[in-house]
Amino acid sequence: MSVTTPQGFVAAGIASGIKTNGNKDLALVVNQGPDLSAAAVFTANRVAAAPVHYSRTVIADGQAKAVVLNSGGANACTGKAGYADTVATAERVADRLGTQASDVLVCSTGLIGERLPMQTLLTGVDRINEQLTTDGGTDAAEAIMTTDTVAKTASASGTGYSIGGMAKGAGMLAPELATMLVVLTTDAKLSSAQAEEFLNQAMRVSFNRVDADGCMSTNDTVVLMASGASSVEPDADEFQELLDQVTVDLAKQLVADAEGASHEIEITVVNAASEEDAEMVARTVSRSALFKTAIFGNDPNWGRVVSAVGTTSAEFDPDMLDVTINGVQVCRGCAIGEPRENVDLSGREVSVEIDLHAGDHSATLWTIDLTHDYVEENSAYSS
Repeated sequence: MSVTTPQGFVAAGIASGIKTNGNKDLALVVNQGPDLSAAAVFTANRVAAAPVHYSRTVIADGQAKAVVLNSGGANACTGKAGYADTVATAERVADRLGTQASDVLVCSTGLIGERLPMQTLLTGVDRINEQLTTDGGTDAAEAIMTTDTVAKTASASGTGYSIGGMAKGAGMLAPELATMLVVLTTDAKLSSAQAEEFLNQAMRVSFNRVDADGCMSTNDTVVLMASGASSVEPDADEFQELLDQVTVDLAKQLVADAEGASHEIEITVVNAASEEDAEMVARTVSRSALFKTAIFGNDPNWGRVVSAVGTTSAEFDPDMLDVTINGVQVCRGCAIGEPRENVDLSGREVSVEIDLHAGDHSATLWTIDLTHDYVEENSAYSS
């Protein structure tokens, strides 16, 4: 269950010495073909890291042979020298693989504002190339971890093909993307245009709907590579469904590992006038500090939900709002519903459903509670 689950991919993850604690810090995922179709999505942050700027040029032709990823340093805000470091990394990988640097994507994650130890990194590239294997997906997933406590991988099987993936990210979780590096692989036969279309749709319902702390990273990158090794041209609907499944799985793993959280909160808005309205409402509630502190305090305070909904421009009748928390409809018609004491918030997973009664569209977003000093100061506050 990893990036090497599909045919045509090898990977490795090693401790190159970038991290002083001796943990794995360098990963390489290689597409052995026969196809090299690829697509990628990057951070919307205007302050983007050198690897993001470089990889945008690489993916412009819809082709990629490999992705090299390092943790232990973001190579962000490092100027022209940092960009040169990214190019040097791609060139070393390309030289060892016998390909062109223009086919090598580069990703970095870690502290902003520090140069990478290039001699250490390049020596690591030489070593990791010798350790590529069809079983290397797990090691690669471990090598991209920063504050993550567990490696994050997923896979799914289709009709004669498969999809695999790995991700990292634990803090700064907010759209678009979320301090995340994600590599997705498939052995299905896809054109570059198809890969881009499938990836954009999957992003919309997964990674762009996690929002833990409202912060956006400088390095976010999500890559999809297709080897075509299965020789199967997939049914579009089936492939999209499976890719969505993998990306949602990885997105939920990111939220589950978010720093300091005690609750994972799934917010679903139903019967909205549009999907945009549904997502707007879900995101607004997810960013309410008062709502988050209530959940942290095991208080199903639905008043904080409806008050957040009321600040949006979504179409709804304020007298028709329903709120259900962990299966208990605590608010009915924007009035008192079932006793809030019936809601059990002792577990880690919390589900919140908001019914706008304005249409037939829906959207789901994932977030976490707040566990900092703000909680202690505000968890007892009611409005």
